[in-house]
Amino acid sequence: MSAVTAPRYSLVVPFFNEAANIRPLLAQAIRVLRSLPGGFEALLVDDGSTDATARELDAVAADESRCRVIRLDRNRGQAAALHEGLRQVRGEIILTMDGDGQNDPDDFPALLDRMERDQADLVCGIRTPRHDSLLRRVMSVLANRVRRRFLRDGAHDAGCQLRAFRREVVAVLRPTPLLQTFLPAMAVAAGFRLTEIPVRHHPRLHGASHYGLRRLGWRPMIEMLRVRRLLRRPRP
Repeated sequence: MSAVTAPRYSLVVPFFNEAANIRPLLAQAIRVLRSLPGGFEALLVDDGSTDATARELDAVAADESRCRVIRLDRNRGQAAALHEGLRQVRGEIILTMDGDGQNDPDDFPALLDRMERDQADLVCGIRTPRHDSLLRRVMSVLANRVRRRFLRDGAHDAGCQLRAFRREVVAVLRPTPLLQTFLPAMAVAAGFRLTEIPVRHHPRLHGASHYGLRRLGWRPMIEMLRVRRLLRRPRP
């Protein structure tokens, strides 16, 4: 695809068993994307879903030609789904969000405005207020404090997937089991400029969270140690 016809914006959204959330979320996202100058594409990654997610994504893509469905052969996790989508983007500016309906696509213009005003490479949302269980909120606060001190990325809500960043950031990302969490740390370690803004966060209306105590507890700590070692090594 030539530079003339490549879109300015690429939206990447991983989905795993989110059939009931897909149409309302993507209808809102597409409305926002259509309002942005320069054109867009939406890469919708089905992470080996076992419900009607595939059918719902196909229906959205049939109605909007700029939506493309990417299917993984089995459930590989959010990080792998995100990485596969990022590998295939063509836009200059990348937008990401969760597929559970808790992020609000109407916040994308504010992220993009802050990117331009601050000349930032990566703009991350801070969910304000959080509509999650007390356990998740408490563990998130603790994890963010530890990670910020350990990796010095400056991010206050690394779990928020509502982000906008320049395509150049993709080149410094390293595939890890929690890429979605440590993406800001990788970008900052490579010299990219990060800024943050408060964004909306909605209660989950359909389906169930895929993050239990194991994914919120010791696993991120182990991955943080691994990421720290990776960031200390020169890239090949």
